[in-house]
Amino acid sequence: MLPRLFSLPLAHASLHGQLLRPAAACNLLVIAKPHRIAINDPLAHYFVQAGYAVLATELLTEREAAYAEAAQDTARLTSRLLQLLALIQEDADTRDLNLILLASDDVSPAALRAAARRDTQVAAVVACGGLIDRAGLEALNLLRAPLLFLYSGENVYADKAWQRAQRHLSCPHDSQGLPAGADAAPLIVGWLEERLTCAVCTSRNNAPIL
Repeated sequence: MLPRLFSLPLAHASLHGQLLRPAAACNLLVIAKPHRIAINDPLAHYFVQAGYAVLATELLTEREAAYAEAAQDTARLTSRLLQLLALIQEDADTRDLNLILLASDDVSPAALRAAARRDTQVAAVVACGGLIDRAGLEALNLLRAPLLFLYSGENVYADKAWQRAQRHLSCPHDSQGLPAGADAAPLIVGWLEERLTCAVCTSRNNAPIL
């Protein structure tokens, strides 16, 4: 299975990513980072082996990424994610898949904002670290997709950010501190299988009887 190049055109540049879609995939995991990530990254590879379609994409151009503060621009990262979600919804290879956002560090609050604004499109959000309370009260209150927050057990800033954020969440949410260097991928897959199955069952149970 060869990756397909995925391009998001901007006004004066393009963002690039790679898509791998196993034939039987029904879920699309979007790994969004400020900088480019290879589709054969160990984390991406694990999800592909687990049967997920994976889109690994950058959110900043090479020129933007040269400035450290660009990775902390939540508004810009959110805008890029929303553009990406619109493209996913139109693309024949991705529009029929359940969409999951996997973000980390500075992208985490942007992922929450984007998911809150695209509540009918995003099935789940996984945030690995980051100060997610920076998503803002509006996004935290509006978020409907199930949320998993993972953080290093030694990262007191991420833990405090979670404590501040979770008071404003009405969506299903879970958190777990991990030892340094722990492999989060199996935990994420297990959580997604449980949450997405529950979401499908709830949708079916609430469907009108014809």
